[in-house]
Amino acid sequence: MMRLSPQYRYDIVKRALDIIGASIALVVTAPMQLVVAGAVAVQLGRPVLFRQERPGLNGRIFTLRKFRTMRNVSLAHGLVSDDERLTRFGRILRATSMDELPTLFNVVKGDMSMVGPRPLLVRYLSRYSSLENRRHEVRPGITGLAQVSGRNSLSWSRKFQLDVEYVDHRTFALDTSIVFRTLRSVVRREGVTAEGNAAMPEFEQGVQNVST
Repeated sequence: MMRLSPQYRYDIVKRALDIIGASIALVVTAPMQLVVAGAVAVQLGRPVLFRQERPGLNGRIFTLRKFRTMRNVSLAHGLVSDDERLTRFGRILRATSMDELPTLFNVVKGDMSMVGPRPLLVRYLSRYSSLENRRHEVRPGITGLAQVSGRNSLSWSRKFQLDVEYVDHRTFALDTSIVFRTLRSVVRREGVTAEGNAAMPEFEQGVQNVST
């Protein structure tokens, strides 16, 4: 009989903890989410939620949900790039991570975990090396080791290195540490944007350092 590794045994427990933790968080943050939803509707219009397909566990595609932080693309008004579309209100939502609150539904549903590598864009799937692609061996997370180690201030290569490190060493103790470090990073608003960008620059295959 094949024995499961400690990491895979922990995944069973972790899924139960995710359901409990995300469900409690949804109840606790419900009033805040209603306020944020109303503010987004006033500041940015509808739809209130940003929806985008992302790769999850084993590369399976799911729909990520977040609060909108950007205006719609408008050539007439010069709103094309992320920097142009991201509003001051949107920056506040990102800096405080309040835009992530609807993602708790993804956790309850099983698309994501509270802790794990961040789900990136579907178009990146063909660009990963075999090592980088190992980030999909676990459910993606709302927060992760890369996020508490610098978030968008890190290079892509360093972020992927930390993602794989998490896959190989995930434990309850590490997850607990990441959650507390996440709260500290949010309070300090550390690494929210990469230098010169509203978010991380595009990941290109073979490019090891796109931000420094």
